[in-house]
Amino acid sequence: MKKILFGFAVCALALQSCKKDNADDAPVYTEPTIDVQNQYDDQAITKFLDNNYFDAQGNVKAFSTTSADDDNEAKLSTYPKETLSNGTIIIKRANAQPDPGKTIAPTDSLRIMSTTTTYWATNEDNEVKFRYGTVFSNDIFGSGNVQVDPPYYYVTEKFMADNNNTDRNFYQIEGFTEALQHFKSTEVDDSTTPNLQGIIIVPSRAAFARDKYYQASTYPLVDMRNRTFVFNFQVYKSITRPKP
Repeated sequence: MKKILFGFAVCALALQSCKKDNADDAPVYTEPTIDVQNQYDDQAITKFLDNNYFDAQGNVKAFSTTSADDDNEAKLSTYPKETLSNGTIIIKRANAQPDPGKTIAPTDSLRIMSTTTTYWATNEDNEVKFRYGTVFSNDIFGSGNVQVDPPYYYVTEKFMADNNNTDRNFYQIEGFTEALQHFKSTEVDDSTTPNLQGIIIVPSRAAFARDKYYQASTYPLVDMRNRTFVFNFQVYKSITRPKP
């Protein structure tokens, strides 16, 4: 599967990320080989699933290290999950799936609300885990608005022409688009309070890998090479897209 990248403006410091949060006194982090990065992604995803849970609305939350209030919450790792051939992980929340809902076709127009974070899985101090987390989109705690066909999901011919690149793989995150087809849209109005359906975790090899990608000034100034995406979302509507 071709690696596909969507993006952000490149941050010059990202490829020299440090072994400590304090960059002033830390050595340069050496970028691993692609095969090793893929291993790091998988290991970090496993830890992430053990260290996080769904709250009542379906938002992903990290277990507290100072409070016992969330001790009875179920780890994400305890939920049934699907793993696609490209390493993308799908986890659905019980009682949060539409019945019957509407099947999502690959080219449907979507109305979607999500909180999405990206991480770089690194091996520092002999520990592999997600670091340098960056919010990619935050419709729930940020804008509060449902998105319509965000470019990482679908770009129009005009959008590609305006940006002088007609390769959809330059914009869209294929692992996310493929995984969405394992869910159904809830077919509710935009004003409905979100009840998030679950998560899609797209490892770097199914997202950006190390290829060129669309850089949008509206997104965080972070280099998205090697990064894993965690999409926490609800599809409000799925609409058959008219043929061009």
